[in-house]
Amino acid sequence: MQGRRKVIMVTDGDEYALKVIEYVAKKIGGRCISRSQGNPTTLSGEEMVKYILSTPYDPVFVLFDDCGFQGEGMGEQALKYVASHPQIKVIGVIAVASKSKHKEWSKIDISIDRDGKLTNFGVDKDGIPDIEGGRINGDTVYCLDQLSVPIVVGIGDIGKMNRRDCIEKGAPITMKAVEIILERSGYDGRQ
Repeated sequence: MQGRRKVIMVTDGDEYALKVIEYVAKKIGGRCISRSQGNPTTLSGEEMVKYILSTPYDPVFVLFDDCGFQGEGMGEQALKYVASHPQIKVIGVIAVASKSKHKEWSKIDISIDRDGKLTNFGVDKDGIPDIEGGRINGDTVYCLDQLSVPIVVGIGDIGKMNRRDCIEKGAPITMKAVEIILERSGYDGRQ
């Protein structure tokens, strides 16, 4: 494959997130690095890049999770490494809300609430709009503001949100986040 690999980063790594991201990747013709699943992340950034570069086609979804670690944990260290790698082009980030004890947050460009509505406010873990505009609380979002990525989409807990994002319903919230990233990045499957 020529050019830089197109990657969508996801700041959640539990089993629900993995199943939903695998489902969404298959629906859009992308790939998910299943080995990136972990709560917390166990793969290093170098290992993730190796897996990304070995996938047959784009976009590639990669999961990152700090499991509530305060400051920069394994998930964020790996995320920063992948995002800055010269053979990788991050086309967007799905920033997942959590009930982080340490109140880490990041700026977002847009959020999708649990009813599938776009909002400029952040959302909480259940996908309910928050009172904070333009930011989301989570446990693996602390370093996102340091990265140069085209779009950060905030959503509630992937695959959950009171079953409003479950696979049986087509994971509509996560799917919408991916569609927004693909549209705003200009990715058309050929670049």
